[in-house]
Amino acid sequence: MCQIMTAAGVFMISLAGQIESAEFHEFDDIYCKYCFVYGPDWVVTSGLEEGISQIVKRSRDERQLFVWNFPLDVTFKSTNPHGWPQLVVSVYGLDIFGNDVVRGYGLCHLPIAAGVYKKTLAMFVPESTSLLQKLTCWLTGRRPEYVDSRMLAQGEGREVTRIRSQGHMRVSFNVVTRDLARFGYKNHSTHASSVACTGPSQ
Repeated sequence: MCQIMTAAGVFMISLAGQIESAEFHEFDDIYCKYCFVYGPDWVVTSGLEEGISQIVKRSRDERQLFVWNFPLDVTFKSTNPHGWPQLVVSVYGLDIFGNDVVRGYGLCHLPIAAGVYKKTLAMFVPESTSLLQKLTCWLTGRRPEYVDSRMLAQGEGREVTRIRSQGHMRVSFNVVTRDLARFGYKNHSTHASSVACTGPSQ
């Protein structure tokens, strides 16, 4: 459940949800990491700001899903909504050489209105910019990846990155808001919402 409560000059957001499952048909034995990225006026007061999941195998039925049901639980406080928190997820697995390589990145903003949300994140990976770099990456087993996945939530410098779509991830949130009108912001509650989140422009 996500609750927003007001105190003297601040509002608080307590969020709980799940990283439910993902589709990566070409891979097996993967795990995910997550972190929250937010503006300078936001402070984490309790819960986990980042985490790492267990390794899971692809299901053997026709869906071929990776199922984590990995919990999310964090509480923020802030004085204004600028820099509203974003969830950034990174998925990793082993390649044929046994190297730990990235299988996909995804991100989305946390919901701002009350309701039950299920979001589908479009996952993507960075690509080498030249044929020589691609060959070098293949020979060394080192795939392109971001030094810090938090940069994905920032606009600066992201336009120079070449990416390729790869897989999808499903996350869920339960949201309850209160007293946002006190700070001059209007939002409308909803009981169910399903949203597709795309990655950065390619």
